Amino acid sequence: MKMSQLFGRTLRDQPAEADLISHILLLQAGMIHQVSTGVYSYLPLAWKSLKKIESIIREEMDAAGAQEVKLGILQTREIWQKSGRDEIYGPDMLRLKDRRDRELALPPTNEELVTETVKSVVQSYNDLPFILYQIQTKFRDEPRPRGGLIRVREFDMMDAYSFDTDEDGLDINYHQMINAYSKAFARCGIKTVIVDADSGAIGGKDSKEFILLADSGEDTIILCSHCDYAANDEKASFKISDNTPEAVQPLKTIDTPNQTTIEEVSDFLNISTQKTIKTIAYMSDTEIILVSIRGDLEINEVKLKNFLKANELVLANDEDLQKSNLIKGYLSPINKEIKTIVDNSIFKDTNYCAGGNEFGVHFVNAILDRDIIPTAQIDIALAKDGFGCINCSGTLSSKRGIEIGHVFKLGTTYSTSMSANFLNQNGQPTPIMMGCYGIGVGRILAGSIEQYADDKGIVFPKNIAPYQVIIVSLNTDKEEIQKVAIEIYDLLNSNGIETIIDDRNTSAGVKFNDADLLGIPLRIVVSSRNISKNSVEIKTRVSNEEELIPLESVLQKSNQLLSDYL
Repeated sequence: MKMSQLFGRTLRDQPAEADLISHILLLQAGMIHQVSTGVYSYLPLAWKSLKKIESIIREEMDAAGAQEVKLGILQTREIWQKSGRDEIYGPDMLRLKDRRDRELALPPTNEELVTETVKSVVQSYNDLPFILYQIQTKFRDEPRPRGGLIRVREFDMMDAYSFDTDEDGLDINYHQMINAYSKAFARCGIKTVIVDADSGAIGGKDSKEFILLADSGEDTIILCSHCDYAANDEKASFKISDNTPEAVQPLKTIDTPNQTTIEEVSDFLNISTQKTIKTIAYMSDTEIILVSIRGDLEINEVKLKNFLKANELVLANDEDLQKSNLIKGYLSPINKEIKTIVDNSIFKDTNYCAGGNEFGVHFVNAILDRDIIPTAQIDIALAKDGFGCINCSGTLSSKRGIEIGHVFKLGTTYSTSMSANFLNQNGQPTPIMMGCYGIGVGRILAGSIEQYADDKGIVFPKNIAPYQVIIVSLNTDKEEIQKVAIEIYDLLNSNGIETIIDDRNTSAGVKFNDADLLGIPLRIVVSSRNISKNSVEIKTRVSNEEELIPLESVLQKSNQLLSDYL
């Protein structure tokens, strides 16, 4: 490809509407065009990279024994209503009607349709197991699209689904997909961390995320300093500090005028925040609940929502509190016949301070199971920096990252709700055991830029760069320069090295700046000064040093430098 013929235009100035570095550089490099909020067109350079990413994913999925399909995009809402996710996805799922007034949906994912499809084919255990996958456009009406390709409303995704007779088979395919993902991401040149994750609206039991570490990421992950424990903060657990049993004291009240926060109460009573109980009121769908946790900790609302199986979980407002005779700033489950969830951080043999359920009053010497009667006691605490690892003596730390892959053990969630059964060896109808697996194709492109970009522009790993080599042809008015540049261009392309040549009639500074901006791994400079020495200059995108090499060494040197590149 000659840059004089390339569709797209680089920008000298950073686009004002972009914030993340990947968004800025993709626009500045002329790789994407914004159609509307959260929707982009991919121009030739970006599309070449995306097709390479897709090819790598296909090769690894095929190698794992998965079979590619292409499911319909326009789907009936009926199948989503059957699974119960029509309501769960709410406004995030785009819905429409056809000319016959039939209700349709544009899918954010495809568990429902693939289950319906498999249901029509599978009859007995002899038809299992297998894995189906596709690379397809998905739609999510995100309330706050951001970061260019990081969070969009229309995106390309690889979604795969495994179908097995039992949990042992599911476990095999689940780990096979994790292995395929690891190989695909390594080939794309990106560094990822596998973390325990929340299943979210997909549902199911076990799930893991592949996180690309980047300071600009939306996700927070928790890592151990000593072992391989890693989890999304929505899922992470930690070791609760040891507790020293105390002699049981009688419950009593104490005046705490205008002391409404944990910090104020602990200072006022001269006690540790670990000896206090923080209680927060939530509306779980239409039911008010109380949630109690040790005063120095925070509630993980994702864990709480999952336990409650709530479609919506929000803080109770003043009206909700008033209806239940609850006093803001002095909340407590003591003497309240309200559903109460208690965190594992509250011990049975410790005297705590808790809200007194009236203005200016707190309870002291509150005891779990005597004064606080929980509906359930579970882990609902949010892990943070400095907490102890649940698996070893290490310390937890947090990092930011971008989710680019997710794997789930669905179990029989969808096969049961959608009656997708097979006849087992005893001739009994049995729900199919399922797993699902997703990769954000566009996020790999954007994530790689977030991970490697420098102050000059994009730095593409070689396997997903639109071209491996860019030839910068200077003195283009001279026939000899053009001739040598084209000869190198033809030589490299004919030997499988994808090469683009900057043959534009513009300054050397513009050409060098654009070569850096576009992030092509290898740059070869053809100029009058070098050709007079029968040589060219060559350098990698990540090096500041050019090397003068003989013309006859161009192919050998290019292969050598590329073999050691990202």
